[in-house]
Amino acid sequence: MNSYLRENLKNMSRKNSRKKAKESFGGKRKSKHGGRKEKRIYLTGTVDMTRMGYGYIISDEIEDDVFVAARNLNTALHGDKVKVWLYARKKGSRPEGEVVEILERWKSSFVGTLEVMPGFAFLIPDNKNMPFDIFIPASALKGGKQGQKAVARITEWKRNSKNPVGEIVTVLGEPGLHSTEMHAILAEYELPYAFTEEVEKDAASINGMITEKDIRERKDFRDVPTFTIDPEDAKDFDDALSLRKLENGNWEAGIHIADVTYYVKPGSLTEEEARQRATSVYLVDRVVPMLPERLSNDICSLRPGEDKLCFSAVFELNEKAEVQNEWFGRTVINSDRRFSYGEAQLVIDTGEGDMKDQLLLLHDLAQKLRSKRFAYGAFSFEREEVQFELDENGKPLGVKFRDMGTANQLIEEFMLLANRRVAEYVGKKLRGRTFVYRVHDKPDPEKISNFRAFITRFGYKLTSDEKNLPKAMNRLMKEVAGRSEQNIIETIALRAMAKAVYSTDNIGHYGLAFKHYTHFTSPIRRYPDMMVHRLLTAYLNHDDPGNKEKIEKHCQHSSKMERLAAEAERASIKYKQVEFMSERIGQVFDGVISGVTEWGIYVEIIENQCEGMVSIRDLHDDYYEYDEENYCIRGKSTGKLYTLGDRVKVEVVKADLQKKQLDYRFA
Repeated sequence: MNSYLRENLKNMSRKNSRKKAKESFGGKRKSKHGGRKEKRIYLTGTVDMTRMGYGYIISDEIEDDVFVAARNLNTALHGDKVKVWLYARKKGSRPEGEVVEILERWKSSFVGTLEVMPGFAFLIPDNKNMPFDIFIPASALKGGKQGQKAVARITEWKRNSKNPVGEIVTVLGEPGLHSTEMHAILAEYELPYAFTEEVEKDAASINGMITEKDIRERKDFRDVPTFTIDPEDAKDFDDALSLRKLENGNWEAGIHIADVTYYVKPGSLTEEEARQRATSVYLVDRVVPMLPERLSNDICSLRPGEDKLCFSAVFELNEKAEVQNEWFGRTVINSDRRFSYGEAQLVIDTGEGDMKDQLLLLHDLAQKLRSKRFAYGAFSFEREEVQFELDENGKPLGVKFRDMGTANQLIEEFMLLANRRVAEYVGKKLRGRTFVYRVHDKPDPEKISNFRAFITRFGYKLTSDEKNLPKAMNRLMKEVAGRSEQNIIETIALRAMAKAVYSTDNIGHYGLAFKHYTHFTSPIRRYPDMMVHRLLTAYLNHDDPGNKEKIEKHCQHSSKMERLAAEAERASIKYKQVEFMSERIGQVFDGVISGVTEWGIYVEIIENQCEGMVSIRDLHDDYYEYDEENYCIRGKSTGKLYTLGDRVKVEVVKADLQKKQLDYRFA
């Protein structure tokens, strides 16, 4: 989602009451001593800091967010978990309070630009939610120079001090350089960009040789036609497909996944590093892998023409793509062909090329699986993915959008099949056993109601029947396809949905319409998949799966790291969009209004999805007022409207790389 629409929606959400509120502010609760009742005074929550320095406390213990003035935050920062003392308030006024204790810091390190003076320096943070500069004593500069980007850690912050005191952890380099900015994004989200020497040594010590004993203990698929399909620039191939016809006329489809946990042992440095990282991070120009290259690109990568150890899900399918039998276990394969998505798509489209029989049959089965999935109520959200063409120095030369063809759907459907059936095997056949599920809750009815009201301004309707919501949403997505409001409606629809997370408590996956779902198919780049492989191995061998509470903590950590990785990816795309548009100052583009606030109108350029702001103060033809309820800006004298989804022409005025911000004006 674009950054400003995200901010706009976050502000809108503050109006919504919290359904999970246990007690509303000003209400009363029973005392533990007899029947006497007493007023609530304290609550705990999370700080949502604004750029102006004040904040809101978000808590499940109260309906409304609690306003805290900057002077009453008492060194609390954005994302911190805090204890708040609530002030008494008049009926109808907003709740207000004061932070009395910081229970847990969200982060203590910040990326910014150094301002060096004689004897001391300040780090000016890049983060918009960090309104305080960090004081750096000269002894803690670590060689940092004026104007350089660096990472500082807060070491002390007394309540009577205006600024926190810190020390430089890492000097990133000169601002504007590609490598500096990409490392700055990773550091901002506290994500690593290199492995320690100790981890690299541990990975290098892993024996990648496949012995005759290894082969004897596994099902041998080396003579079965097998291939991989991946992006053209991929280096780690963690899944392969095989297909052969059985004597009874059915098809045996194998989903073969790199057997990472055979090589990465519990308690090793490589294991601990993978658990901490939890996911590979995909920035606009690079992959920051979860596992060292020795594993991800060599030992575990299912390269063609090489024997590889796998953990496989093998299915017997009839002509209707119905599962007749299944088997899970360890295998050895030898891939016959490495396809890019483009190469596989060409075979599907023309019916000619390498392994055409296997590709065309699997394509046919995948489309049947896909049709059934949507018939059962799965959502169909297929957002365009922005990609940049970069030169050798990381400079963006052009913008393109990743095509999602039927070759992508082929891989997607068989990965979904494996993930679902593995989860069903544990969840249905081994009831009550600890497992890692990928869960997705039902959407909040209030958010869906707001979304339903929002789309009426574009002339669309959405059923109020919860049972038929997925089908209605899919129909809506087809209706908006190709229209100017498509991106905005898809974005807000996704915002109305809950976020998928990892959990040992299975509530099903609403978006996919699966009662049981997990992540089994990408252990090279996701730690939860490694946990699933270990748990499934334990159950197949009738072993103890381990402590559920510990596994749940790993699930929560993996969910958190997944969110941070996604935010870092968006930040890298935003930076490259601003850099790309910096050479197009003065040019005019067609755009769509993607957000409105009291300070400006946000416009997304249609041809490249680069979003910028038209400031209200630059609209000189009238005095404009912000209509929050109707998501529009209205001229007081002329009644002229600027509203979400309107097509406009904009001129690029300014590109601020430091703030990752574009300024436009109406052409």
